[in-house]
Amino acid sequence: MQDYQNLPIDIQTSKLLDWLVDRRHCSLKWQTHVLHIREKINTAIQDMPESEEIKQLLSGSYIHYFHCLRIVDILKGTEASTKNIFGRYSSQRMKDWQEVVSLYEKENAYLAELASLLVRNVSYEIPSLKKQISKCQQLQQEYSRKEEECQLGAAEMRERFYTSCKQYGITGNNVHRELLALVKDLPSQLAEIGAGAKVLSEAIELYQACVQFVCESSTEQVVPMLRHVQEHGDTTIYEWRKGVKPTTVERPHVEEVLEQQDEEAIDWGDFAVESVPVLDAADYGISIEDGAQVEEIDWGISLEPAPQGTVGDGIDWGSGDSKTMQITVLETGTQVSEGVARGPDALTLLENPETRSQVIDELMELETFLSQRIVEMSEEADVLSVSQFQLAPPILQGQTREKVADSLSVIQDLIGRLTNLRMQHLFMILASPRYVDRVSDLLRQKLKQADLLVLKKEFMVQKREEALAEQGALEPRLDLLVQKTKELQKLIEADISKRYSGRPVNLMGMSL
Repeated sequence: MQDYQNLPIDIQTSKLLDWLVDRRHCSLKWQTHVLHIREKINTAIQDMPESEEIKQLLSGSYIHYFHCLRIVDILKGTEASTKNIFGRYSSQRMKDWQEVVSLYEKENAYLAELASLLVRNVSYEIPSLKKQISKCQQLQQEYSRKEEECQLGAAEMRERFYTSCKQYGITGNNVHRELLALVKDLPSQLAEIGAGAKVLSEAIELYQACVQFVCESSTEQVVPMLRHVQEHGDTTIYEWRKGVKPTTVERPHVEEVLEQQDEEAIDWGDFAVESVPVLDAADYGISIEDGAQVEEIDWGISLEPAPQGTVGDGIDWGSGDSKTMQITVLETGTQVSEGVARGPDALTLLENPETRSQVIDELMELETFLSQRIVEMSEEADVLSVSQFQLAPPILQGQTREKVADSLSVIQDLIGRLTNLRMQHLFMILASPRYVDRVSDLLRQKLKQADLLVLKKEFMVQKREEALAEQGALEPRLDLLVQKTKELQKLIEADISKRYSGRPVNLMGMSL
């Protein structure tokens, strides 16, 4: 019997209400009874004495049976003066709360309410708060990750911007202005490249001698334009064509593109409508309305009686046996004074796209020849190759592999300087000044994307701080709810234990 007394009663928390109803500790209609009790409590709260402990009991917590018992104990002290000789209180406050306690104890309604409150806290309230806190933590991690991504993305976009500016050879402070300044320096850069070709004389002569030796009947001059650049530098096309320097160079007008052009500032002029005179003698199918006056125009032609032997239209076409007349057509504006380089002729060989392409082609042609020559000179054991060049000119036999390699290095450097990305963009700007706007917009777009990523990063920081603040507000609520739930667990376990002669009671399945 004593062992049975110590045998614990294990109750699954989620089945606690069913357990109480099945063992007839509580009624099935306990909810209706509790609703009536709640109305009584709401009425009794309206009239309460000044007590700090009562304020704490009534603030922010669900008032249950054990709270009501404590309020009655407090009222026994504050309402002691209203107690009569029969031990009853005449105070309405005391009567109201005693009635609430009595209604709670009827059919153990308080026990069912406490069990319902415990199940709700364990099954819904506490998991919901934990889930919200976990979501806040996940959001903080997500926002931190996005914040780092935005920061890295902004740094990458700025790095791309400055890398692109470096390729163009500008600092990036004012892209539009710096690009235009580069174009202004382009002629001097091309002149330096032309001057660098002066050391290619020996390589060109080597190539010429080799062609003439291999093709005995060939008298064609190899790389003619490159030879001209090597001898005279980056001259005008006029000098290349005619062989003499121009006395005057009239360079073509380059369109100046403003960085930002205001359409409203453009003056389109005054398009005044003028009356157009119409001849009476010819009908062109144009009618004049609104009574417009037709003026007579004097064209300086007089109609006189035709002399004998002429055609009736008054024009003498001459006799049929006359010799063919020679007609000379003069085009206005096409006569250019001798010695004046105008239009495309005023451009240099490296400025003009066609001649520049020819110079690059000839450089690559010479590069290919020298590369092949180095390979041939490396094959010293090739007897056939040695015997072939026994009758070659001295310039072919006297060349060393080191000299050819040096010439090849110079040519490759010139090709690189003419075809690198920066020079390509400068040539495109030179060909179309509006290309500057496109390049500027493209570079600015990278900075705009970097700025947008910085703003997004700041937004992520703000959202992360909001999630952290929400977590900080939820955690005290969770701690308080867990504390109240543990108190309810102890109260319920003690109450049920009294009903079973003090046997220990364990509410199972509570993960707090």
